[in-house]
Amino acid sequence: MMNEVCTQFKIRHRNSTPYRPKMNGAVEAANKNIKRILEKMTETYKDWHEKLSFALHAYRTSVRTSTGATPFSLVYGMEAVLPVEVEIPSLRVLMEVELEEAEWVRNRYEQLNLIEEKRLSALCHGQLYQKRMMRAHDKKTRKNLSCGASVERAFSEWNFKVVEPLLRGAFFKKEL
Repeated sequence: MMNEVCTQFKIRHRNSTPYRPKMNGAVEAANKNIKRILEKMTETYKDWHEKLSFALHAYRTSVRTSTGATPFSLVYGMEAVLPVEVEIPSLRVLMEVELEEAEWVRNRYEQLNLIEEKRLSALCHGQLYQKRMMRAHDKKTRKNLSCGASVERAFSEWNFKVVEPLLRGAFFKKEL
């Protein structure tokens, strides 16, 4: 069907994926974490597909340091009900069971209204986390360079003199 539409309108159909370095890095990090969870859960490499849904559930319901929330709560506006909570009812499950339908709908509507606020707070938390990580990195790596300071690094091509220091560790340099 797609080929017929393309030929009718004289369209050359090509498949491609957009390159987004930041998102590709985030996806790779998530995949690495899911792979680690799977490695801990599986006994042989052949049964990983049976445990994948459990690994994804574990990944989605654990709190991320960068956002301060679970991915599940940011998508659905409430925390996931764990299978253990169904078997051994928690206070949250008991409260929802005893609610009447109209009251439950009202509570759920309020939760969904607060989801944007939750997402914004996660965004702010993420920005603060990035600043904190940047400060920790800068504290370890940045050195104050003054005019005339020689910079050399063993086993590399670095060999220059600082001409003028700029903001945030940047500087003009002159090759030696």
